Amino acid sequence: MFGIEMTVLVIAVLAIVTIAKGITMVPQGYMWTIERFGKYTHTLEPGLHLIIPFVDSIGFQQNVMEQVLDIDPQEVISADNAMVTTDAVCFYQILDPVKASYEVNDLPRAMQNLIMTNIRAVLGSMELDTMLSNRDAINAALLGKVDEATDPWGLKVTRIEIKDISPPHDLVESMANQMKAERDKRASILTAEGEKQSAIEVAMGEKQAAILKAEGAREAAFKEAEARERLAEAEAKATAMVSKAISEGNPQAINYFVAQKYIEALSTIGSAENSKVVMMPLEASGVIGSVAGINDLLKEMKNS
Repeated sequence: MFGIEMTVLVIAVLAIVTIAKGITMVPQGYMWTIERFGKYTHTLEPGLHLIIPFVDSIGFQQNVMEQVLDIDPQEVISADNAMVTTDAVCFYQILDPVKASYEVNDLPRAMQNLIMTNIRAVLGSMELDTMLSNRDAINAALLGKVDEATDPWGLKVTRIEIKDISPPHDLVESMANQMKAERDKRASILTAEGEKQSAIEVAMGEKQAAILKAEGAREAAFKEAEARERLAEAEAKATAMVSKAISEGNPQAINYFVAQKYIEALSTIGSAENSKVVMMPLEASGVIGSVAGINDLLKEMKNS
C-alpha cells in the first residue's frame, strides 16, 4: 500500500514538472528560438506558448528592441600622420533572430570589432582638419559600411555616432595658435580695408571740394570779367559821347575830362596811408562847377 502511494506521488510530481516545462511565456520585445534535440525548429514570439517537454528546449533569447552598443576608445592615425583618440556609439536592432543566433558567435563582440575596424579605415583616409569638421560625413560612411557588413547577421544598424575625436594636447595648442593667427590676420585685413576705404572717402571729399572751389572761382572770374566788360563798354560809350560833344563845340565836354581826372587825383590823395590831413585846393569850386557842367551835358544829350 505504501509503495502504491509513493508511485502515485512520483507520477503526480512528474506530471506537474512536465506541464511546467511545456508552458513557456515569451516577454514583449523578445523572440526565442526553439531547438529539438539541439536543432532549430521554430521561433516563439511574445506571449504564452506550449512546447514538448524534454524534447524541445529554448535555444537563444534575442532582444528585438533597438539596442545601444558603446564602442571602446581607440587611437587612429589620420592621412596627415596626426594621432587622435576616438570613440563611438552604435544603435542597432535585430530583425531576424534566427540569423542573429546561428550566423555569428557573440554578436556584440563581433559588432564592436567590425565598427572599430571601419572607424580606423574611414578616419585614416582623412586629414585632421577634414576629420574634425565633417562629423556627419564620417557617421554616414560608417553607417553604410557596417550596415552592409552586418546584413547577413539579421540585424539593422540604424545609427553610428562618433562621440569624440581628441587630438594630442600639443596638437591642440598648435591648432589654437593657428586659429589665433588666422583671426589676427583677418582682423588686420579688415582694419586695412577700413583705412583704405576711409582714405578713399576723404580723397573723394577733397576732390569734390576742390572741384566746387574751382567752379566757384571760375564763376566769380566770369562775373568779374563781365562786370569789367560792362564798365569798359560804359566808359567807351561815355568817351564817345563826350568826344562827339567836343567835336560839336560844346565846352562842357572838356570840363568832363578835367573833372574826372581831378576826382581820381583827389581819391588817390585821400586813400594814402601817410595822409592824415587833406588840403583842398582853391580850384575845388571849379571842379564842382565842372560836375554841374557834366550834368548839363547829360541833360542836353538826353533831350537830343
